[in-house]
Amino acid sequence: MDFAFKNSFRENMQAFFAPAEAEKPSAPELLIINHTFARRLGITPGSANDGELARIFVGDQMPKGSAPLALPYAGHQFGHFSPQLGDGRALLLGEIITPDGARFDIQLKGSGPTPFSRNGDGKAALGPVLREYLVSEAMAAMGVPTTRSLAAVATGDRVQRERSHPGAVLTRVASSHIRVGTFQFFAAHFGVDHVVKLSDYTIWRHWPELAAAANPHLALLERVIGLQCELVARWMGVGFVHGVMNTDNVAICGETLDYGPCAFMDRFAVNTVFSSIDTNGRYAYGRQPQITHWNMARFAEAMLPAIHAVEPADVDAAKALVDAIPARFRAIWLSELRAKLGLGKPHKDDEKLIDSLFGELEQHSVDFTSFFRALAQLLRGDGDMLQSLLPDAEAMAPWIADWWAQLEREAIAPLERADAMDAVNPLYIPRNHQVEAALIAAEEGDMAPWHALLEVVQNPYVHRPEWDVYAHPAPEDAAPHVTFCGT
Repeated sequence: MDFAFKNSFRENMQAFFAPAEAEKPSAPELLIINHTFARRLGITPGSANDGELARIFVGDQMPKGSAPLALPYAGHQFGHFSPQLGDGRALLLGEIITPDGARFDIQLKGSGPTPFSRNGDGKAALGPVLREYLVSEAMAAMGVPTTRSLAAVATGDRVQRERSHPGAVLTRVASSHIRVGTFQFFAAHFGVDHVVKLSDYTIWRHWPELAAAANPHLALLERVIGLQCELVARWMGVGFVHGVMNTDNVAICGETLDYGPCAFMDRFAVNTVFSSIDTNGRYAYGRQPQITHWNMARFAEAMLPAIHAVEPADVDAAKALVDAIPARFRAIWLSELRAKLGLGKPHKDDEKLIDSLFGELEQHSVDFTSFFRALAQLLRGDGDMLQSLLPDAEAMAPWIADWWAQLEREAIAPLERADAMDAVNPLYIPRNHQVEAALIAAEEGDMAPWHALLEVVQNPYVHRPEWDVYAHPAPEDAAPHVTFCGT
């Protein structure tokens, strides 16, 4: 298999990584390879059979040109700074250049201990690997910036967590694995020269046009802030709760990184939390904008020495960028909701309509994903779906009337508007109860439910009658959904 590696980080960023190797598995077995995405990357299997592919994607047989390494980083974890973290169970094999000129990292996740494992085993269990594969591919299908999954391999070994689980390795693909925590690590331990070098490399790799800015490091801060605001607005637009928005899980490139205790809401509640360890709701659904602001303030702190080195006065400009984050996020969020609600040009009454929606959804315990599809059906003259989501015929009636009045301000045909809404509002998401059922079956040796669910969430917008069950929320009497980090 040809990856055509071009390893700029290893070649240009000496002392910013540690060499590492994968641990040999006992009986690797290929579970899935993402052939469509592999073609997009320009990776060709050639004559390799499943056994050979399994050895490559588990780290047993290193592909030509790979130069495995682990990256250090720090991070604020639930608000507390940890100065020494890093890739404790991941190997960056190298970078590839796609046929269209894009550069991506190829990383093995769960391949064994590294210098940054902190006494951990460096392994991953089958469930978290399949969860990340499934959810990351669903997010990609919905147009949410995300790392991608290229392959999953069972190792043939057991991993001990709260109990014994089958082990597995995920091949993760990212535009890069540079994190806010990466900048924090080098700012904390090595100072301005290392921050400048890391910033210069990040600009070269992702946005070379920023190098021409009067202060490239300030321009990088602004770019990252914008991408994070856009990303979190997209998360919230599909009802996604990341669950562990620590600074070490914030990718500079603006992609969703690390699918640990993540999940999607069924019935709307602003304080929804799925993580077993988020006992205070720090990373609840409705707190994600505030945490984005907090995380970007930490990024700015790490960047200030580099910004100051170019122009001391730009420190005030950096502070102003951070202060403006709430307003910047809100503008993006309102645009996101206008599209979901079928609203065209901004109007002075939009904000009131949008802000009042969430109290209505929570009061009536409405399924978040289905609600927006039901509004589109109402525009087509079919109100059955909406009524099925509400406790009675009058629930939300005043809000629906206000929404309808907003639509009538614009001369857009109802069917055209409904089709536009369906193009941005998914019908199928990774419903938590269905994900868990698929993972349980996979651990028991039956991958069929997982493959069926994967096909559905990779096609989130177009209705298929045979998939109707996948649009159903969990039963009302189901226990609250709880997720775990998987480490």
